[in-house]
Amino acid sequence: MRLDKLLSNMGAGSRKEVKQLLKSGAIQVDGEIVLDPKQHVDVETQDILMYGEPVVYQKYIYLMMNKPPGVISATEDKRDQTVIELLFEDVTYFKPFPVGRLDKDTEGLLLLTNDGSFNHALMSPKKHVAKTYYAEVIGTLTEEDVIEVQEGVTLEDGYKTKPGKLVILEATDETSTLELTITEGKFHQVKRMMLALGKEVTYLKRLSIGELPLDSTLEPGEYRELTRGELALFDWTPE
Repeated sequence: MRLDKLLSNMGAGSRKEVKQLLKSGAIQVDGEIVLDPKQHVDVETQDILMYGEPVVYQKYIYLMMNKPPGVISATEDKRDQTVIELLFEDVTYFKPFPVGRLDKDTEGLLLLTNDGSFNHALMSPKKHVAKTYYAEVIGTLTEEDVIEVQEGVTLEDGYKTKPGKLVILEATDETSTLELTITEGKFHQVKRMMLALGKEVTYLKRLSIGELPLDSTLEPGEYRELTRGELALFDWTPE
């Protein structure tokens, strides 16, 4: 890998800034100052220092975001702001993408990565990774609704969902709040399930994916890297 590309990818700055960094003598490879940005280096076998500190190569990135409403789960869009536009430059150089999607008006836990294998492991229908949502609906939820979700809800197109878990948090004559856990990711699934039960979703937030909960300290639009312990919840060890 070219030295300037490595340093740029590791957040040392733009290609132009990296050239200035090299020119200043701040970069050493195996104990020798390197000035040539085109020099190739082996991140596995060579010691690379910047201002005397090791440059650690990171191939993949795994992020947790508290997605705000009004932003779409995409890498680019001509009309709407995307979740990628909420990321700082030190993260965007990894070229992350959303793991799955949340509707534009839905908020909460969204994972982003540039690791295609990790994305597949979470999104594959064979994995049945559970996702839990908090929702507010117009309509009164009943124990009959709980049973129907447990047995599978028949949607408007005739598709019957896999068994889920519905917990009624509060139910009045006009509205209800709930937590719903499902293992699928059909288009608008939560909203369509509630509609099939005669309810209309007015607010929706994803709380968790598998055993990973949304970090409650993250404000809408904020994000952070997942820890190794959190990745282990998905039986995943980064390279």
